[in-house]
Amino acid sequence: MKNKIFSILLILISVSIYSNSQVNKPSSEYQSTSFKVFGACEQCKDRIEHGLKLKGIKSAVWDIDSKQLSLVYNPSIIPLEKIENKIVGLGHDIEHKKAKKIIYDALPSCCHYREIDEQIKVIALDSSIAFHTPNLTSQMDSTKAELPVRHTNQFIQGLVLEEAMNGKFKPLTSASVYWLGTNKGVVSDSLGIFKIALDTNHTRLVVSYTGLQSDTIAVTDINELKIILASKNQLKEVTVKSRQRFTYASPISTIRSQVMTGGELLKAACCNLSESFETNPSVDVSYNDAVTGSKQIQLLGLSGNYTQLTVENLPGPRGIATPLGLNSIAGPWIESIQLTKGVGSVANGFESIAGQINVELKKPESAEKLLANIYINDQGKTDLNLNLAQKLNAKWSTALLLHDDFLNNKKLDMNMDGFRDLPTGNQLSLLNRYKYDNSKGLMAQFGLKVMNDQRVGGQTQFNPATDKNTTNYYGLGIDTKRYELFGKIGYVFPQQKYKSIGLQMAAIDHQQDSYFGLTTYNAQQKSFYSNLIYQSIIGTTIHKYRAGLSFQYDNYHENFKGSLYDRKEIVPGAFFEYTFTPTEKFGAVLGMRADHNSLFGSFLTPRINLRYEPIKGTVLRASFGRGQRTANIFAENNSVFVSSRQVSIITSGVGKAYGLNPEVAWNKGISIDQKFKLFAKDATFSVDFFRNDFQNQVVVDVENPREVKFYNLNGKSYSNSFQAELNVTPLNRFDVRIAYRYFDVKTTYSGSLLDRPLIAKDRAFLSFDYATDNGWKMNYTVTYNGKKRLPNTTANPIPYQLDSFSPDYVNMNAQLTKSFGNKIPMDLYMGVENLGNFYQQNPIVAASQPFGQYFDASMVWGPITGRMFYMGWRLKIK
Repeated sequence: MKNKIFSILLILISVSIYSNSQVNKPSSEYQSTSFKVFGACEQCKDRIEHGLKLKGIKSAVWDIDSKQLSLVYNPSIIPLEKIENKIVGLGHDIEHKKAKKIIYDALPSCCHYREIDEQIKVIALDSSIAFHTPNLTSQMDSTKAELPVRHTNQFIQGLVLEEAMNGKFKPLTSASVYWLGTNKGVVSDSLGIFKIALDTNHTRLVVSYTGLQSDTIAVTDINELKIILASKNQLKEVTVKSRQRFTYASPISTIRSQVMTGGELLKAACCNLSESFETNPSVDVSYNDAVTGSKQIQLLGLSGNYTQLTVENLPGPRGIATPLGLNSIAGPWIESIQLTKGVGSVANGFESIAGQINVELKKPESAEKLLANIYINDQGKTDLNLNLAQKLNAKWSTALLLHDDFLNNKKLDMNMDGFRDLPTGNQLSLLNRYKYDNSKGLMAQFGLKVMNDQRVGGQTQFNPATDKNTTNYYGLGIDTKRYELFGKIGYVFPQQKYKSIGLQMAAIDHQQDSYFGLTTYNAQQKSFYSNLIYQSIIGTTIHKYRAGLSFQYDNYHENFKGSLYDRKEIVPGAFFEYTFTPTEKFGAVLGMRADHNSLFGSFLTPRINLRYEPIKGTVLRASFGRGQRTANIFAENNSVFVSSRQVSIITSGVGKAYGLNPEVAWNKGISIDQKFKLFAKDATFSVDFFRNDFQNQVVVDVENPREVKFYNLNGKSYSNSFQAELNVTPLNRFDVRIAYRYFDVKTTYSGSLLDRPLIAKDRAFLSFDYATDNGWKMNYTVTYNGKKRLPNTTANPIPYQLDSFSPDYVNMNAQLTKSFGNKIPMDLYMGVENLGNFYQQNPIVAASQPFGQYFDASMVWGPITGRMFYMGWRLKIK
């Protein structure tokens, strides 16, 4: 019956079109007609209308909503069949002709009307409706439009559909969607898509449309995707049973990047960046030593020096800022973190060896209007955070992020060795940023970041006023001041969304004045960075490319024990990156950089990333490339500060950094990501293997307990990393993550190939996350850390000798969060770290003789503090 009605409608429409063309014929030469041309967006409209600017065509107007092309043409000059062939040749189907697949696939993703039509197909079975859509958690690159339905941290997106007489669904344009009791609303676009900002003061959405009965929908879980359907004059809601995981890897990206969203960061206290990886099995975070409180990360079995840290793709803490860099970025400032193992894009520079960590901060246009956070633990540490964001007008927005943390407990000494487990002091930092967007392709942002960090540590009885630079008591002081200016400006060509140009710039002044017992270290780093990027296509979007110029300037001034180490590095460079995506199953990113270092000369950085999806849900990736960096031997190795070791630098030339060569490594990696169903819910399993081979490395040799030696690698140095990870959801809102990781990391020390010290070969990870309907969230994380090889200490007297290996141990963390309040939403959270109360009993060698020849506070292999309870309060106003 429906088919008959549909056929009758087609006949009536055809007759109407024919009659209209006869009535509206402008002259004896020109004719008017209209017919359906399939498309999706403004780019489609521009392509169709521009492509029909041909001799014999007076006008061609295509309507996005109805898909109807209104045409005035002279058939004696250009026949209709030729016009139809032209349209199909542009990549757009008409009702009786289809564009070739190769032409259609070359269209930008936002123009892929066939997929969009598939996305809005709804299968109704009894009272249940299943909505079919591509993977909703895919991270889209800058050339791709957003998928029709998904949830982000700040928005709910949905799709309003109308059921036609034939049982099919079509987008409902201009439907009103607004929060009940407010004037905050939006309308659905030509594809029926709406995107409305979250409003934590209200939980009910009203959807209305002329001629249809309005409906009010309770938004109980913003992670559930909301699809709105119109049927029989009644708007109704369908909930798609799919939740975005707080940590995920995009299945469509050629370069595998793991994204940690804001939801992941809230599973732990996350006072700063170093604590953001407590629920991530890929990254280890440990203390550098037993007295300074600084932390470092390990990725692929290599220290954090080999992981490129960027903030919104601008250089993050590096150089002399490395040891305290992870502590300098406040957790409540972070919007998300992208973790890339192995080589990444050449557009981001040449320094990445183990991988890249990119931190995205809260944006002025999308951040909460107000976020307040107070944290305190039983050790006496307090964190205060205040984020403010304001949209100034239609084009300008601004944000001010403030952070203050302080610890005044001078008697924190759990192992009773006479030393403070953590230094006391205060860190104050602020970020003020602005963004401009004219909605016509031009965007700009700039900002200022300031940090002032003062720390005092050492023995519990140390008083800097009377004991500094004396042997009364051992003490340390670190006074850090950091200033950053950054700016970005970019332009996306309105008629060619695949084409854009952007300029990134940053200037940094980092000053550190410090003392460690009788050792002084004062350093200053001034840096400037710029990166110009242009991206476009070669013919079609199958062939994309990025090209650009970069410039890095670093001026270091270091004073270590009265000896000056000054250097200036100037590195101009150029890069080209080609992306080839002939099908959805295969992608390749081929990049090459050419840079010239004023100290080390010119060098090339090739990088390759491949992706292949042989069957749906199975993604294979491979990567290969080169990385190069300059070691900062003092700032990156606290053993030269917090021990009595003599420093020996075995140089290889004059005019280089400390007389040493740059570090160069080749990274190779493969990974497999598999999606499947388990417990009738989505699950993922992934394995990856990466190997680093150093062509040259600045070896830090601490195998002699009386000395630390720095020299260029003479032999082999490599790291092998294997990891397997399983993510399952056995029950609604109950997520389980299980992971195992194995490291094989070796370096040649004075002719002997040895395991690198203080690195566990084995690590296992287990995490449970559960959330209830009434606002409770729970996280419990368990990590097993295998034994670690300890540096040789047989030259010490027996009381100061360490075992060859550390013991293995288990660490447990847990957090409970309660969210409440509709008008003024807030969270109360409490948690415990190191639940098992396991900590290193004697992290300092010869702690009773801090000025003796055997003192060493750098032999840290485990936690240095025991069980710690904390609680906090968080307020968010959208």
